[in-house]
Amino acid sequence: MPKFFTRYIYITLHPSSCWFDCVFYNLMSFFYMEDFVSVLSLMRNFCSVLVSNLMKKKVQAFSQKDEVLIREYELVRDAVFTDEDDQSGWFYHLWLLDQTVKAESPLLTSSWPAHGSDITLSGDRYLDLGSSPFNTYHFDSGSLPLILYFNQAVEGVNLSTVTVSSGFNVNKDVIWKPILSNNSKTAHVWVGQLKFPKVELDSLGAYTLEVTLGHSQGIISSGGFHYSHPSHFSFTVHVQPAKKEPVDGFGSEIISWRDENFHIYEPDSLESDLVLPLDHLSIKNEHELSDSSWQEKIIDEEISNFRELLDCKIGKLTLARLLTARDALVSSDKSVHSEEVLRLYSELMKLDPPHSQFYKDEHSLILFEKVISGRESLLSYCFCYRNLTSSSSSNRICLRLNGLSLSRLGSFEKLLWVQMLDLSHNELRSIEGLEAMQLLSHLNLSKNKLGSFTSLESLRHLKSLKVLDLSFNEIGAHSVDTTRYLCSSPLCHSIGSEWDGSELVTDGVSLVSYWEAFFILKGLKLTQLDITGNAIADEKFTAFLAEVLPALKWLDGVQLN
Repeated sequence: MPKFFTRYIYITLHPSSCWFDCVFYNLMSFFYMEDFVSVLSLMRNFCSVLVSNLMKKKVQAFSQKDEVLIREYELVRDAVFTDEDDQSGWFYHLWLLDQTVKAESPLLTSSWPAHGSDITLSGDRYLDLGSSPFNTYHFDSGSLPLILYFNQAVEGVNLSTVTVSSGFNVNKDVIWKPILSNNSKTAHVWVGQLKFPKVELDSLGAYTLEVTLGHSQGIISSGGFHYSHPSHFSFTVHVQPAKKEPVDGFGSEIISWRDENFHIYEPDSLESDLVLPLDHLSIKNEHELSDSSWQEKIIDEEISNFRELLDCKIGKLTLARLLTARDALVSSDKSVHSEEVLRLYSELMKLDPPHSQFYKDEHSLILFEKVISGRESLLSYCFCYRNLTSSSSSNRICLRLNGLSLSRLGSFEKLLWVQMLDLSHNELRSIEGLEAMQLLSHLNLSKNKLGSFTSLESLRHLKSLKVLDLSFNEIGAHSVDTTRYLCSSPLCHSIGSEWDGSELVTDGVSLVSYWEAFFILKGLKLTQLDITGNAIADEKFTAFLAEVLPALKWLDGVQLN
């Protein structure tokens, strides 16, 4: 038995550690034991002992977490420096690092509208958040979305745990729903739809709305911890009389993603103060940051030690993880060690070709975080969209993250405000996590490595999506869809509960051949879709799309009747 397996059990059972949610975190490191059955038998007995021990220890005093971690780091450090091939030691170190930086209690990390936003609600179903184009939201659903983003997946977000207060009673009208990426009841993102009384839309007025949560128990993380830190954010809604005419050309003309239609956004001195979402991207949790000195001390010492072990692959990987964890503890928006971490992953891709895709994904996550971490960096990727061949006026802001060789995405809590996103010319095989961006109405995923509609399950949750470009991917090119085994979203299991036998045939087009596409697209109200350059794009499939998407006006650049 690996020597750190017994240590792992000890630290989990000991009264100094009640982190039983991580019991199975590194089970993979023990798979090289005699046989898998012995592992299952051992873990079954272990769980029985664990429950019994926790029941006995629940009334006893616990040792300080930092004291225990310091002792454990010293132990595992001595082991890995003595025997670099001891895999159990490396996996145990990774588990310790996770325990060091992970917040046990769930926290609200971001919201939309952002705290301090000044919103104008117009009766013609358009929102104009101030004069900044960053703050323009096309309001065509009859309700204002409220988005909560938590650092952990939680459940229990409802009228009793989240209060929305204003000059009129709106709390009773807010229905909170989780944005689920799997079959669990917990979610990182919760959305509430706020409906204003119709009578208010016919007269001028301003209302300050405040969203409060944590005042009562009920929000619980998947690990069983309660949301225990009261927090709130507020914004102002200005109500204007209804207009009879819609915005010129909105929704009727084709959106072109050509470079000449995008111009770097340069706010003037007056408008720069109105770019609120970029200054309030995330909610600062002082209670979380004030007690991180012991974590910083531990990680700083580990960084210093592992800089001496850069002659092996696992040493480089561990240092990259330590530097990433250190940046996560810093309250500023700047990633101090991002360049060094990117260099380490680039070196690992060359040193360890069989696992290059894993290093590539980690490299992409760090690059993505670096791009959006600060206001100046994020602004450099923001462009004004204006179709030069169109007669209609447009004031859209597009976040263009194209051509960055991204293979994986993350840090969505800072992008809740984005409505137009360009991810073309990357290396994406999945868009997992994109469901957090609930305001997305325009999305360009052309020229990536998306191999099937299974990898696009996040689209099901983007109900505001109107324009989608999937051209020149690999959809339909693979006879076996491996994405369902790579992504956490269990699309192949979801279809059973939602499939309706009466939908097997539509106007002569069999849905059996395109069930994945049907499952992803059927709930969307797309007005423009481009699927050219994919193996699946033939005459039958385009006919299928025209039937499944009745609101479609443009398909592959051609206007439909």
